[in-house]
Amino acid sequence: MLKNTKIQKPIEEPQKPKPDECCGGGSCCPCVWDTYREQRKAWLEVNEKLNKT
Repeated sequence: MLKNTKIQKPIEEPQKPKPDECCGGGSCCPCVWDTYREQRKAWLEVNEKLNKT
């Protein structure tokens, strides 16, 4: 996902959705939790790359 991206500084960790941001119905596409998980995965990848340098 971030294979050829040069990273100069850490990005801010994404925040979990607040309880009132999710309807809990499972019909939203994408769900706020889907977005959070995607952003968190990217954040973890960036931090892993930063820790290797």
